[in-house]
Amino acid sequence: TDYESSLTKPSFIKWDYLVLTASNEEQARTYREQIDHRLSQGRLPAGTHYAVLPDPEGKRVGSGGATLHVLDYIARKEREKRTETVNPFQGLRILVIHSGGDSKRVPQYSACGKLFSPVPRELPNGFGSTLFDEFVIGMSGVPSRIPEGMLVLSGDVLLLFNPLQIDFNAKGAAAISMKENVETGKEHGVFLNDGHDYVGRFLHKQSEEKLRSLGAVNAHDNVDLDTGAVVLGARLLEALYGLVSTDGRPDAAKFQEFVNERARISFYGDFLYPLAVHSTLEQYYEEAAEGERNAELLSCRKKIWDVLHPFSMKLICLSPAEFIHFGTTAELMRLVTRDVDDYEFLDWKKQVVTTAPEGADYAAHNSYVGKRAKIGSGAYLENSFVLDESCVGSGSVVSGVKLKNVSVPSGVVLHGLKLLDGRYAVRIYGVSDNPKGTLDVSGGTGFLGSTLHDFLAQNGIDASELWEEGQERSLWNARLYPAASDMETAVRLALLIAKMARGEASEEEKKSWRDRERLSLQSSFNRADALAAGAWQRELENRILSSRFIWALETDVYYKDALKAFGTHGIDREIFSLLMEDAGHSGFSLKIRIYYALAQYMKEHRLSFDGTGYDRVEALCFDTIQKTIFDDAASRLSSVKDYRIARDRVDVELPIRVNWGGGWTDTPPHCNEKGGTVLNAALKLNGIYPIQIRVERLSEPHVEFASTDIGVSGRADSVEEIQDCHNPYDPFALHKAALIACGIIPLGKETQESLPEICARLGGGIRLSTRVVGIPQGSGLGTSSILSGACVKGLFRFLGREASDDEIYAIVLAMEQIMSTGGGWQDQVGGLTPGIKFITTRPGIHQQIHVEKVSIPPETALELQERFALIYTGQRRLARNLLRDVVGGYLGGRPESIDALKKMQSVAVLMRFELERGNLDAFADLLNRHWKLSRQLDSGSTNTCIEQIFLSCEDLIDARFIAGAGGGGFLQVLLKRGCTKKMLRERLHEIFQDSGVDVWDSEFV
Repeated sequence: TDYESSLTKPSFIKWDYLVLTASNEEQARTYREQIDHRLSQGRLPAGTHYAVLPDPEGKRVGSGGATLHVLDYIARKEREKRTETVNPFQGLRILVIHSGGDSKRVPQYSACGKLFSPVPRELPNGFGSTLFDEFVIGMSGVPSRIPEGMLVLSGDVLLLFNPLQIDFNAKGAAAISMKENVETGKEHGVFLNDGHDYVGRFLHKQSEEKLRSLGAVNAHDNVDLDTGAVVLGARLLEALYGLVSTDGRPDAAKFQEFVNERARISFYGDFLYPLAVHSTLEQYYEEAAEGERNAELLSCRKKIWDVLHPFSMKLICLSPAEFIHFGTTAELMRLVTRDVDDYEFLDWKKQVVTTAPEGADYAAHNSYVGKRAKIGSGAYLENSFVLDESCVGSGSVVSGVKLKNVSVPSGVVLHGLKLLDGRYAVRIYGVSDNPKGTLDVSGGTGFLGSTLHDFLAQNGIDASELWEEGQERSLWNARLYPAASDMETAVRLALLIAKMARGEASEEEKKSWRDRERLSLQSSFNRADALAAGAWQRELENRILSSRFIWALETDVYYKDALKAFGTHGIDREIFSLLMEDAGHSGFSLKIRIYYALAQYMKEHRLSFDGTGYDRVEALCFDTIQKTIFDDAASRLSSVKDYRIARDRVDVELPIRVNWGGGWTDTPPHCNEKGGTVLNAALKLNGIYPIQIRVERLSEPHVEFASTDIGVSGRADSVEEIQDCHNPYDPFALHKAALIACGIIPLGKETQESLPEICARLGGGIRLSTRVVGIPQGSGLGTSSILSGACVKGLFRFLGREASDDEIYAIVLAMEQIMSTGGGWQDQVGGLTPGIKFITTRPGIHQQIHVEKVSIPPETALELQERFALIYTGQRRLARNLLRDVVGGYLGGRPESIDALKKMQSVAVLMRFELERGNLDAFADLLNRHWKLSRQLDSGSTNTCIEQIFLSCEDLIDARFIAGAGGGGFLQVLLKRGCTKKMLRERLHEIFQDSGVDVWDSEFV
């Protein structure tokens, strides 16, 4: 689009100046802050000069006076750059948006300006749009259609059209018009075509009869509507500038003559009228004024006429085009709650940047709606928090407030402002009330379902309490709204006014209202801290986007889809801080998912915030899992003071395990959140139990460790040395963890006993040695966890205590957490308990392991022994981050991972069923199905070598599978009937020769 090109292409023709006018310096400050914020986000073209000009000295000088102020500003800027005294506007493309009104008819936009009022569309960056954003986007294509000149827009009208329809190369001006029904036209300005596509007359708010009699209505009942968009050529701009300059130089006296609150020149009434072909000076003098028609204005009009009447104004009629006027509160309500569906083609919708449920029958823009809040039909929420049990009545507007457990009546506007002194004012009035209405009209203007007159009478209020003497007694000026030190109190006081309007307030409540300093709509706007409103909106945006992201994670949405909540803008420092804070306050499951998704986003975009990189956030995720399970395990461990060594030496030998169904479902946090389901079996390898440990009594009061298969030994002389067992690279981490998990050495620092004292109490020192016979590391046969189980079993026997299998399972699980290895529970169960086991747990941080032995027919057991074979791949899987990758897929809600884990549990159940029936062919099919699921869960479970091995013996096998996580180590196959392990071994030797690929002897136990 033109807008995107203006942001990314340096050669794209852009506005040289974009100038906003504002009513006062405070409003100008917030406009500048809004522009700076967009520039910092890369949402505005960088090559344009941006300026915000408040009415001089805060005095209302009219839209014409503001335009002359703009010309004076640009001429001064250009004089700094140019040496020659040429037309300062020559070659410049200027966009001016008049946005300095008080917004009396929609008071909620007085402080921020209608220009930055919401538009019901979500921008690609995930934030809500405003009129200003729509102007910038919509007008991006215009600079290339005009060689020079100034496009002037009205800040409360959204004009949608194709810029290609604009072709302006005239010396004078061009009015941008569109066809609109006469019913709309009579409420706005209408251009009368002179027959040559120039403006013949300018008709402002004329009756339908008058418009028809003048020939302004065509056969289709349409008029040429004044859209508020006008293009002024460079020569005309120079002529206009001459009103406030002398010989091209600023002239303070002239400037003061035209730019003041007495003359209050109107851009549309005073500058456009003289450009119409059939206008006369006499008629011009009679035209309505923006302020009052006085001598100062008439004097200015004579000089304006002399300067502008020689120029003409071309009429450019756009079609198709759309004219959307943000006029009154009632019009706004109709637009955002009802008519919004008519603009679906613009991507407009009722709910924009909000936590409100999609399809709700109310509109919400940049608003946080709590899950328990109740919002009435046809209501409109903007820039607000609606929390807890709050209720908002039907057809009400809630803007800029934080509501907690309050009820807002139907049909009202509740709008909050932070004041410059740090206090708050919350204003309330009826949606259909006219802020310009006065007490002096018949019965008094409407107010909160009654009238101003009745409000005063009902509550015993004298007019002098609301208005100064001589002041217009309008709702705009009425001092109705108490200031309060906090938002909550200000909301309560505003709702008290509604209660007073209903005649339900007690005398005490009326007194509390009367005793406070009160502000009017006008004075609260003039004293508003507009910058605070901008900060409030951004805080809300960030809170909403963060909550939408978090709520998506809570429903198990894939984290990449959840991150779409942040749009193209993504996560910045403020959102990062919010998410980290939210994670800190969240429960286990949500906490780890916030950390995980955030880490992946930071990793992908190479981001760090305040020195925190993705690796630190990812570590928080996995540390939280480990610590939560460790804390649970640790709470169940205690050092036992009455242990005594019962035997001088104990040997324990255990089998390895092969996993068939449900692998990975036993791994935290899946097992803690969904429960685990695993089918596995115990085997001897090469005729022996390969997992072996020995515990011996020492005469010396210390502890010795040995890991004979890797040839290392060590010794500990203090409790602290043994407690230092959290490093998984420590060759004795397992030995140390076993002593702690069995209660021989305390986990914490609470003990006063030294290691020699503990040994003396036990009756000697301890030597714990381990070895895994003949099995290479990375085998996938569960050796390390089974070794842990062997240590626990051996230590308990050494101390004369026989522990149940269930007790040993729990202690080994605690050992895994003490060592920070983070694995599941199936390995130790597979090795500690002989046979084929069906193992399950229910969800919960503490895993209560339930083991059922699978009983299969004797002939099936014999056939299984004959047909089952273990193949060593000759390689070891090197993926260090295997656990994090697979667990991360589950945590992140990766659809393939979630689907695989769910189906793996079902397959495990079916495997047990078919084995018990003696149906090995069905079991083989299920192994193949599980192999597909394993690859779906983790593509690294296979590789070229593994696929080559399976391919080489494809004609000999009915089923193929991996041991453990795969990617190396051992493979499992089920031979076809009639095929033998000898045939398989010969085939592998023939193809792979001396590479280490071989069939190992195995036997079920």
